[in-house]
Amino acid sequence: MSVISHPADTPPPEPNPGVDTRFLESLIGYNARRAALAIIGHVLPRLEPWGLRVVDFTVLTLIAHNPGITSRQVCAALDILPPNLVGLVRGLEQRGWIERRDHPTDRRAQALYVTPRGAAVQAQAQALVSAVESSDVTHLDDVERTMLIRLLRKVYLGRNA
Repeated sequence: MSVISHPADTPPPEPNPGVDTRFLESLIGYNARRAALAIIGHVLPRLEPWGLRVVDFTVLTLIAHNPGITSRQVCAALDILPPNLVGLVRGLEQRGWIERRDHPTDRRAQALYVTPRGAAVQAQAQALVSAVESSDVTHLDDVERTMLIRLLRKVYLGRNA
């Protein structure tokens, strides 16, 4: 699947006025995807210096914020299939950003930890990604941002959000 991105300082083109998108614009999924693409278009150039994709950043961040997390827990938290996570973890490990250690209580599992180098990359990338979600990019104030996150979590987590 191809993702269309726009340079960080260039807004996406205006929709074609001759195209009727009213039905699509009434759909939560369509609007959520369009919003995600707009933000990702700003995030990708900021992750580029490290060769990070959004999914790499997401996994690295989850491990950084949860030292000792297992692959099973990463899969559950991010709704990733285990075979898909194997390559992601291997890639982060090969770059020297994470390491596997024996799990302290489960002999069948390995615990994942960021290395000092990985922690430095993750912290820098996190600061840049956080800046992308500022009101300059999202056009949301703090109250709107909090409400949007709450509503989106309700969609994917259900009533328990």
